[in-house]
Amino acid sequence: MSWHFFTLESGNLCIGICDIELSALSYESLRPPSQLLFFPASLLPSLSPLFFPTSQFTFIPTSAFQILNSAFRIPTSEFDNPVLFVGAGPGDPELITVKGQKALMEADLVIYAGSLVPEALLQWTRSDIRTLSSASMHLEEIVSEIRSAHADGQRVVRLHTGDPSLYGAIYEQMSELSKRGIPYKVIPGVTAAFAAAAALGIEYTLPEVSQTLILTRMAGRTPVPEKENLASLAQHQTSMTIYLSISMVDEVATVLADAYGENSPCAVVYRASQPEQKIIITRLKDLGKDVRTAKITKQAVIVVGKTLKINFENLIYKSKLYDKNFKHEYRK
Repeated sequence: MSWHFFTLESGNLCIGICDIELSALSYESLRPPSQLLFFPASLLPSLSPLFFPTSQFTFIPTSAFQILNSAFRIPTSEFDNPVLFVGAGPGDPELITVKGQKALMEADLVIYAGSLVPEALLQWTRSDIRTLSSASMHLEEIVSEIRSAHADGQRVVRLHTGDPSLYGAIYEQMSELSKRGIPYKVIPGVTAAFAAAAALGIEYTLPEVSQTLILTRMAGRTPVPEKENLASLAQHQTSMTIYLSISMVDEVATVLADAYGENSPCAVVYRASQPEQKIIITRLKDLGKDVRTAKITKQAVIVVGKTLKINFENLIYKSKLYDKNFKHEYRK
C-alpha cells in the first residue's frame, strides 16, 4: 500500500510518498530530496483530521491524500517517475527545450498531439519505444494508456504543441491523474506566438508603442467568456496574437477592423518555424481574401497591433535599458 507521509522539519510541513512497511520506516529511508515537498507548518492544524500519527511521522493512505490534494492542491510533481507534460514548441524539432528533448530521449511511452505536433519531434525518442497519436483518442483513453504504462514503471511523456499551458487542455488530464494518485510534472515550451514574431522579425512590446501582448481566440465550438470576447479585447489596440481562429478569418477581420482600422497592417503565420511555414503581411480589409488565396485553413496565428507599423526608418522611441544616460544598478 502506498502511504503519503508528513513530518515537520525546520518549521515546515514536509510531504512525501513511500511504499515500504511502516514498521521498517526510518527517517533516513525517506531522505531522497526528490521525494520531499515543503509547505508552511501553519497548514498542519487544518490537515490534522486526516492524519494517522506515529511516534516520528504522520501518515495518510493515498486515498486520503487524494482528498487532501483536491482541497489544498498539493503538487505531486516531485515524486518518483512523474508523467511529463512536455511542450513540443512551435514545430521545429530544434525549438523544443533541452529539458523537453531529454524527456523524449528517456521516455518509454510518448502520447503526442498528432494533429498538431509534427512527427519530426519524435526523432528525439529511442527507436524501441511506443508512440501514440492522441488525435483520435478521447480523455478516458489517454488517461488509461498513461495509467497502465505508469503502473508498469514506464516513463511517460504527454507531448503537447507549443506550450502546454496555452490551449493545451492539460488541466483536465492532470485532474484525472491526481484522482488516481499518479504524479506529474510540466515542462514548458515555445508557443506559436513567439515563433511567429521571430518569423516576422518584430517585437511585440516596443517602448511607447505597445507594452502589452494579448493571446486569445475567437469563440467557436469552445465558448469564450463574454468579457473576453475579441471585440472587447481589440479595444485596447495593443499587440495581439489570435489562435485557433483562422477558419473564421472574415469575422476576425471585421472585428479587428472596427477597433484598429481597416487599413491597419496585420499578419498571418502558418505553421511557424516548420518547413511548410507561410507568411502573409496584409491589411485588415484584405485579410480574408489573402488567407483564402494562400489556402490557409488551420494551424495559423493572426497577428495585429501598432508594432507592425514600425520599421527601422520610423523607429523613434528606444528602450531606456540601453540608453547611456539611463542609470541602474548595473550601469552607474
